[in-house]
Amino acid sequence: MYVIVGLGNPGKKYAHTRHNVGFDVIDRLSAAYHINVDKLKFKSLIGEGTIGNEKVLLVKPQTFMNLSGEAVMQIVNYYKVPAEKLIVIYDDIDTDFGKLRIRKKGSAGTHNGMKNIIYLLQTDLFPRVRIGIGKPEHGDLKDYVLRRFGKSEETTLDEMLSRAVEATAVIVKEDPDLAMNRFNG
Repeated sequence: MYVIVGLGNPGKKYAHTRHNVGFDVIDRLSAAYHINVDKLKFKSLIGEGTIGNEKVLLVKPQTFMNLSGEAVMQIVNYYKVPAEKLIVIYDDIDTDFGKLRIRKKGSAGTHNGMKNIIYLLQTDLFPRVRIGIGKPEHGDLKDYVLRRFGKSEETTLDEMLSRAVEATAVIVKEDPDLAMNRFNG
């Protein structure tokens, strides 16, 4: 079984902000594969289903972003999921807007939610789909990541989220290396 976690903050206030693109990808996976993500368990909204021939658990932690590891750790421990079967999808300010960066492992970079997950799991050996939201040219980073996308960004955002869904499916059905070759950049 794969556990696919999209990072974001709970509540309508944060819906569809730059920081919540992980939730947006989970919503699209849910629609594409007919998986209802509506059970509240493990401090998360979860839904079980399949992608290809693989059983998956879609997860939207309901802790705030910086405490995402609490939910992820509970799920990984309960289901005894090996690290390579955990996929985390999240926003990345260090990747240009519109770009994806898939990795099989690695550091958290500047992302506090990922730092918390890696700290609590005591490993960074799991695949991740980083969704480029870019950096603000000026102004506060916190305000930037909690801002919604502008009208001029909607087409690129839609394409990027669709590619993130495809990339996640390739990781599950085939291989992280293939997803990296096909979708990075």
